[in-house]
Amino acid sequence: MLQIIERQKLDTRVYQASSSEMYGNYQGRCNEQTPLNPTSPYGTSKMAAHRLCAVYRERGLFVSCGILFNHESPRRGPEMVTRKISQALAAWLYGDRTKLRLGNLQARRDWGFAGDYVRAMHAMLQQANPSDYVIGTGESHSVADFISLATKEIERLGGLVFHTIDEVVEIDPRLLRTGEIHDLRADPSLARAELGWFPTVDFPGLVRMMVEADVATFDWHLTPTNEWAQRGVAAD
Repeated sequence: MLQIIERQKLDTRVYQASSSEMYGNYQGRCNEQTPLNPTSPYGTSKMAAHRLCAVYRERGLFVSCGILFNHESPRRGPEMVTRKISQALAAWLYGDRTKLRLGNLQARRDWGFAGDYVRAMHAMLQQANPSDYVIGTGESHSVADFISLATKEIERLGGLVFHTIDEVVEIDPRLLRTGEIHDLRADPSLARAELGWFPTVDFPGLVRMMVEADVATFDWHLTPTNEWAQRGVAAD
């Protein structure tokens, strides 16, 4: 695609979806200068595309790479851990007591709202010059943290009481990842300085949004709060 743009339409502005998975198990917050050391085939392929964009940028193309940390919303695919959690707990509210099977509950990620991150993507393409930008909240939370907040949302919505997350989760050793990344955190200082970008949804708000949306899919007369509906993320 970059080669076609170079030959046919040099004034095209390209956004490349790079990934925090390129950093691997770096200790600390990651910025645009942090060494890349992926631990998975996915991270390695993303690094290759990221490097290729840098080559074409040197040749005159406007290519900006967004190094996005985990970005979630009610539209997240059901195979991803955050959506697995929100869907499973929404089902609990309606009587399905099937335990959620997960791997490493202590893995930590920098989770943010996808809508905020799309604003950052757009802002990158409005700059005078292309560059790379790390996009994230700067905070990390464990899978267990996500589950704990999700159970509190179910308690709030339906009156259920959870004493521990073990009531809803079963550890499946087959789901433990080879080359697991233990703690990913962003340093979005450059995006804040040059793009004026800040996240608007915090971690508890993100969990609430996802749980409310999945609860609403189980019962047509329940709808997410007006706050989330106004953000355009109400359940379909």
